[in-house]
Amino acid sequence: MLRPLYDRTMALADHPRALWWLAAVAFIESSVFPIPPDVLMIPMILARPSRAWLIALVALVASVAGGLLGYAIGAFFYDSVGQPVLEAMGKADKMAEFNTRFNDFGFWAVLIAGVTPFPYKVITIMSGWTGMPILTFVATSILARALRFFLVAGLLWQFGAPVRNFIEKRLGLVFTVFCLLLFGGFFALRYL
Repeated sequence: MLRPLYDRTMALADHPRALWWLAAVAFIESSVFPIPPDVLMIPMILARPSRAWLIALVALVASVAGGLLGYAIGAFFYDSVGQPVLEAMGKADKMAEFNTRFNDFGFWAVLIAGVTPFPYKVITIMSGWTGMPILTFVATSILARALRFFLVAGLLWQFGAPVRNFIEKRLGLVFTVFCLLLFGGFFALRYL
């Protein structure tokens, strides 16, 4: 069942417009979309390892730009847009407590959310809502997203063929682990 989906994803990853799709997903993931850009980025690098650095750069730029949208949502539209997004993730009741402590640890919050599977959009919205200095937010977002995307690109560029072989031989296992990580991030967001 997963093989046709995998084959289709790999074919699309090599499509001439794949970079545009990656940019769109990375942009909206940073403010409202629940699926991380890694879903497109990894197959794109596996399909064309020679473009690994370009793919990581596109994901970085689009993600930071999308983070600025999330920041703006928090700063200017929190009541009408940001709060419903955070309520849907079960975090609305903890806003006051979070707001008082957020800016003390804002650099680390943005860094951790930008590198880990923790939903980055929560931090982008909260950064705007709490009034984190925009330069701190942008600099930390660039650092965090660059670490994440270029590390993935570097590993896949260096070990792409064995990784692709591993994925193709153990597609069910890889899909299960990916789903566990994705849902684990949402679980951590909801209950931690």
